[in-house]
Amino acid sequence: MPNEPFIPDQFNAAEYFIDRHIVEGREGNIAIEYAGGTVTYGELYKKVNQFGNGLKKIGIQKSDRVVLLLLDSPEFAVSFFGAIKVGAVPIPVNTLLMPSDYEYILNDSRARVIVVNNTLLSKIESIQKEHLHYLEHIFVTGTESVNVQSFGVFLADQSDFLTPAPTGKDDMAFWLYSSGSTGAPKACVHLQHDMVICSEYYARGIMHMTEHDRCFSVSKLFFAYGLGNALYYPFAVGGTTILLAGSPKPEIVFDIIQKYRPTLFFSVPSNYAALLDYADQKAGAALDISSIHYGVSAGETLPVALFNRFKARFNIDILDGIGCTEALQAFISNRPGDIRPGSSGKIIPGYEVKILDDDGAPAKTGEPGNLFVKSAATCAYYWNQPEKTKESIQGEWLRTGDKYYEDGDGYFWYVGRADDMMKCSGVWVSPIEIEAVLVQHPAVFEAAVVGELDKNELMKPVAYITLRSGYKEGQELRKELEQFVTERLPVYKRPRRIEFMTELPRTATGKIQRFKLRQDQVGQ
Repeated sequence: MPNEPFIPDQFNAAEYFIDRHIVEGREGNIAIEYAGGTVTYGELYKKVNQFGNGLKKIGIQKSDRVVLLLLDSPEFAVSFFGAIKVGAVPIPVNTLLMPSDYEYILNDSRARVIVVNNTLLSKIESIQKEHLHYLEHIFVTGTESVNVQSFGVFLADQSDFLTPAPTGKDDMAFWLYSSGSTGAPKACVHLQHDMVICSEYYARGIMHMTEHDRCFSVSKLFFAYGLGNALYYPFAVGGTTILLAGSPKPEIVFDIIQKYRPTLFFSVPSNYAALLDYADQKAGAALDISSIHYGVSAGETLPVALFNRFKARFNIDILDGIGCTEALQAFISNRPGDIRPGSSGKIIPGYEVKILDDDGAPAKTGEPGNLFVKSAATCAYYWNQPEKTKESIQGEWLRTGDKYYEDGDGYFWYVGRADDMMKCSGVWVSPIEIEAVLVQHPAVFEAAVVGELDKNELMKPVAYITLRSGYKEGQELRKELEQFVTERLPVYKRPRRIEFMTELPRTATGKIQRFKLRQDQVGQ
């Protein structure tokens, strides 16, 4: 097992991931490639300094929060590391949420600043100003309009030299919001040293990444998975990240791979399935993705059939693994030369993992239990949620909420969630949140949502509902309900199938038994 990397007590993550490359002579190396061109490490260093100086000028101090509602772009890297460099705390947030979600996050985090892309600005502007209790500044990227505080204009007015704030390795660096079992997001507080731990153990230790690697991630930067893949992993080694601002439609993904020639490709199972389906439809088209040495998958279990199909079609191995927002990145993974399709792989050296039964005793080999991980990169706590912190972070161990078993060869196999959460398209989805929207429709009396595997063995939400008197089931009502949910929740939370029932299964105390609905699916 490798030793934990040495990190001095006084440590600033921006200095490690940005400034160090200037000192080591990589200022001319390409840090970012995107549709708008390229950004060198030298150019990135100056813009990070400009944003940091700008924050200081408007009175932002150590530990003040800065929300980032941004597409994958150079501005994301600039604002993320610029905030960290002055000791402020950037909070990347999901770009697919509703205004009510952003209102909650802005107030819960007490953020004084938000940096938002101009295409997303309406989501913030639709929130009544009197409902935002802490927000003082809105900087808008992608525009130089005089009607808003332009991010570009703001940077241009600042000095490009900045001494890093004297933060400690255990100071807050950034937060990531993770959905809870009730659907209410909770902020995972990550520290200055966390990204270094993950980079050393996975990027260098498992992938053997170097400055010659070019990373392309379908998973976006606001996810913990994407933040590592497309930002601090390549920046840890002086490599290049390839950023896609828009939706990762298969034809776009193939175009980017063929144009920019990444060496490492990070995605989720549902996207690998979409790429294969597209390739099957375009059987005669030239789809050259041979620059990719390895694909990486996380977010949900990669089915064996999907691994085999991708390997047969493109001759590229996909390395599946498991991580979580609380642990920041992967702690169990398949690795080059050691792949067991269908499993999450083996423990990544540097981490410790244990599986306990419901009584807290170690589970026997081959027997499912509750998965715990011990990592120096685990979040310190959930912001303002002490009870949730105590439930999940038990001493040095993080209870992940996953059910796993370990086989006799040291490979780990996913069994399911310890609760009713579903992971759809790599994102945790709460059934309660979808149910709460469905019952707002005048036709719906009750609703229960569970996960169902589609033809590619990927998890999708399915809704079982009972109707109010006077309403009749049918395809027209199904479409109406789907549209109703789509208008109120992100698209990945829309039920892929709606079933009408006369009554929902319940316990003696009246609780809906979702497991019986899942059993009924298996029996169909």
